[in-house]
Amino acid sequence: MPEFKPRTLSVGFVAGVTPGKWVGRWRERHPDVPLELQQYGDDAVAALHSAAADVLFVRLPVDRENLFIIPLYEEQAVVVSSKEHEISLYDEVPLAELEAENLLDVAECGGPAGAVEVAASGAGVVVLPMSLARLHARRDAVHRPVPELPGTTIGIAWLEGNDSQDVEEFIGIVRGRTARSSRQPSAADGPRKSASQKASARKAAQQGSKKQAAPSGAKPEPRKGSGKAGKPGSGTPQNRRGRRR
Repeated sequence: MPEFKPRTLSVGFVAGVTPGKWVGRWRERHPDVPLELQQYGDDAVAALHSAAADVLFVRLPVDRENLFIIPLYEEQAVVVSSKEHEISLYDEVPLAELEAENLLDVAECGGPAGAVEVAASGAGVVVLPMSLARLHARRDAVHRPVPELPGTTIGIAWLEGNDSQDVEEFIGIVRGRTARSSRQPSAADGPRKSASQKASARKAAQQGSKKQAAPSGAKPEPRKGSGKAGKPGSGTPQNRRGRRR
């Protein structure tokens, strides 16, 4: 007999993302379908292509080939420095204050954790999303917002063609739909289009609208009722309303 495999939904996420509130709502609504949570690093998108993850919370930008992605929220950019650095005196750091600083390269430091460690030593400062600065916080380091720097975007991604009802249900939860929402598959009375089908339809509609163009020599048709109807030679329309003073 073939081995029975329980129905599960695999949810991946990158460092700094906390999917707890969405996981909690899923477990309240679908206690019979367990979630498998897994954190991924630089190869996060590969988890979707290999089917290791059904949906993925990812930090944009990423390679969008064969993926549907919905942006969710923005992360504030912060600068991390040693506790003794003058940056610690600011509530918010002006961008001009960073011009004379030794800005550390995150990749060269071996990742966010290594970059925070180097910054804590006083060898430089590093700019990170606030979620990563908090994740790797140390007693000998501080982080401060830099409002003039662009933030980063967290989105949810899934493979094109993945028409799983569980995937659509989870995406609906992430987007804030209630359990009674008519757009949730679990609340639908009949068959509905999946999230992938809806996204494909939107993409096709956008491409089709670009191809359509009005004929250059076409004359606009006269608007109905624009002509004046009245007695011959009167020069005034019938049933003309007067304006009260």
